[in-house]
Amino acid sequence: MRDLLRHAPSSSDHSTAFSLCVSLASIYEDHDVITLGELKRVDPRSVWTDEARDFTPWLSENLGRLGEALSMELELKTREAPVGDFSCDLLARDLGTGRIVIIENQFGSTNHDHLGKIITYAAGLDAEAVVWIAEKIRDEHRQALEWLNRHSDAVRYFGVMIEVMQIDTSPPAVNLKLVVFPNEWQRDVRESAEGTSTRAEAYRRYFQSLLDELREKHRFTNARVGQPQNWYTFRSGIPGVDYGTSFAQGGRVRAEIYIDFGDAEANKAYFDRLYSHKEALESAFGESLTWERLDERRASRVAIYCPGFIDAGPEELNRIRAWAIDRLLKFRTVFGAKIRELSQGT
Repeated sequence: MRDLLRHAPSSSDHSTAFSLCVSLASIYEDHDVITLGELKRVDPRSVWTDEARDFTPWLSENLGRLGEALSMELELKTREAPVGDFSCDLLARDLGTGRIVIIENQFGSTNHDHLGKIITYAAGLDAEAVVWIAEKIRDEHRQALEWLNRHSDAVRYFGVMIEVMQIDTSPPAVNLKLVVFPNEWQRDVRESAEGTSTRAEAYRRYFQSLLDELREKHRFTNARVGQPQNWYTFRSGIPGVDYGTSFAQGGRVRAEIYIDFGDAEANKAYFDRLYSHKEALESAFGESLTWERLDERRASRVAIYCPGFIDAGPEELNRIRAWAIDRLLKFRTVFGAKIRELSQGT
């Protein structure tokens, strides 16, 4: 402030300079000093004492976190899936593509033993995607996964680093960091060069738009890549009960709850319990639903249909997509609590 007064051009400006300095000082005094916490890494063992007994069970119940990192819609099939005298930590399925996914975890740095295991498990379980999770992916194992991705058309390999972070004394947070993944761009170029049908490409474009809206606006899915197929399935949070939408036979589009626990008797029993709440569920849904027990098949479904073809024009496809999204969201809102409740007795 003295400097401002000293260099003021005339005495008449002293009062103005003084007022300015007072204002600046007041602003400085009123301004809150921002205090930032210290972000630090935490040993995963402080959260999960043992990888097999603690971390793997936690991950099996939180596959949505891993699915978000991988852009997959993962559903657990089993833990400790046997392969000869060994067992894979987690066996899952990507609902968006139907691919079998194996997941192998380890604390510490990657090693040759686990590299051999993931290849053995991939062969024994006929997997189409392999996820290797560790605290650190060593350079030689990163290179091995990248080499496998370059030379494999049947299996995709992913390397994921687990990080546990904490700000000061806050609760720890986990970050699953994707560090190795297939070069999808190169693979897509190669597949395009081989040629895809016009209809398959139409399906891919349709479902890409549907996935993007469900993910970005409604947080309904982690899936990011549309596939050239006429259906897509989404996790409900209950293994064996999924949401789905498809272009069905007879010029119809379907939104559904699909029930398949892998056992026909269990499927029919679950369907019957759900059907006993038909009146209340349809009243909340606001529309009549088609209850398809499908006695000649293993699975069952609850569905709703509207007319529609993939060959329709852009405006009509936009209408179909909006209809499908709305019904999927309604299925989740209306049926979500009930399917969780009924699953406890399955």
